[in-house]
Amino acid sequence: MKKFIVMLLTLMVTTPLMSNAVAGSSEVTWGDYKKFRDIHSGNENRKSFRERTFKQFEQHFTKLSAQLPEKQLLKINMTNVDLAGDTHIGGINQTRIVKELYFPRLNFSYELLDEKGNTLKAETIELKDMNFMSGAQLKYRNKALGYEKKMIDAWFKESFADRVVKTK
Repeated sequence: MKKFIVMLLTLMVTTPLMSNAVAGSSEVTWGDYKKFRDIHSGNENRKSFRERTFKQFEQHFTKLSAQLPEKQLLKINMTNVDLAGDTHIGGINQTRIVKELYFPRLNFSYELLDEKGNTLKAETIELKDMNFMSGAQLKYRNKALGYEKKMIDAWFKESFADRVVKTK
């Protein structure tokens, strides 16, 4: 009985990991962040904010690319970031104000590669969502970079609809 329980627990723990083992992956490279339109932190340390923001974008691309077929690699080269909102100085504080006027924009190029390194698809993308505060409920309402993630999701769904692996 003890062996059965151990085997059952092992199966329960490894099964979710197996689905990730056959997924696509991503690599994100960053252009010169000093030339990015808006990656300002407000009152937070600029370097910490930038690193955390880049890491969140990288994690989001990783999550999306996991839907691609096994051994496909999505290489992203970010060339411009303009976060939703704008940073304004108010006394000694800098605050990010989010209004319709300050819509999010992302510029990047991507290349989708197969396991042999052959290019399956490549494009230069300029995303912007001038209507980012309207419409349906925001999936990432309480998450950092919610407006930008929503924009990336829409791009990914449109660009890779024919390649996404259906899971059970």
